[in-house]
Amino acid sequence: MKQIVTLLLLFSITSYTAQQSYKRTLKLMGSRFDITVVANDFTTANKYIDTSVAEITRIEKLISSWDPNSQTSEINRNAGIQPVKVDSELFQLIERAIGISKLTDGAFDISYASMDKIWKFDGSMTVMPSKEEIKASVQKVSYHNIILDKKNGTVFLKLTGMKIGFGAIGKGYAADKAKTLLISKGVTSGIINASGDMNTWGKQPNDSDWKVAITNPMDKNKVFALLPITNGAVVTSGNYEKYVNFKGKRYTHIIDPRTGYPSTGIISVTVFAPKAELADALATSVFVMGKETGLDRINQLPKIECIIIDDKGNITKSKNIEIDKL
Repeated sequence: MKQIVTLLLLFSITSYTAQQSYKRTLKLMGSRFDITVVANDFTTANKYIDTSVAEITRIEKLISSWDPNSQTSEINRNAGIQPVKVDSELFQLIERAIGISKLTDGAFDISYASMDKIWKFDGSMTVMPSKEEIKASVQKVSYHNIILDKKNGTVFLKLTGMKIGFGAIGKGYAADKAKTLLISKGVTSGIINASGDMNTWGKQPNDSDWKVAITNPMDKNKVFALLPITNGAVVTSGNYEKYVNFKGKRYTHIIDPRTGYPSTGIISVTVFAPKAELADALATSVFVMGKETGLDRINQLPKIECIIIDDKGNITKSKNIEIDKL
């Protein structure tokens, strides 16, 4: 449902300091992860990276809706039947997801997994779905039907056939957890890049800030802005590659879970937040809410900033962000 635009990471290894940046690229949660830590030597760095990989793998086993043995799959199997007792970690993740749904008026909704897949963005669609098909596709989608029982630690989906999924926040959450674990182990600086869900802390070995270059969605080979990022997360979502055109209107692959209609008007959203989980969810939400509503919502949230690029190439930013244009 969501495509992540990979951010270009700019960093340097200096020769005049004992510490260096060590990076490993691997596939986790079905996506590319780039894990970078600053350490004194390769052996120590390797140990830290192994620790973060184990943590990300643990989270995947907990939240994956593709793994039949996960607690998420157990919740989905029991939709409309009975509540399922889950670990407090998963319970709290679902609780936060519902909180974001309320914050965004349902533009973000983990029950989007219940949506009928009537839109195809692989070039095979020749006819737009009917209004009736679109309306029917979201009949089982609503965070209001996710029932949490805090006392018993259970999750219940009210409707038979209803499902939840963490595709929009799972990688961000995993990046947050890996970062927290590494900091607890004494890693003073690093980056977890989960397919563009970027989470940083500390500084580069030369004591300069980590920086990210935001891809220009009108020309993927170029970047339009360079931004420093310290102890926070940045996520860019883009939909300029997956879309269909009907009667001159462009419909993108990020779909409004409330209506079943794809989002229109925006091609790229970058969100800066303290945590990747939140940045991930808000980036998707801004697409669905649209530029004006999305920007207004972001401007009301403390420590959250965003950059929006519309389908005309216009750049709009939240009120407290500074962009170094390239």
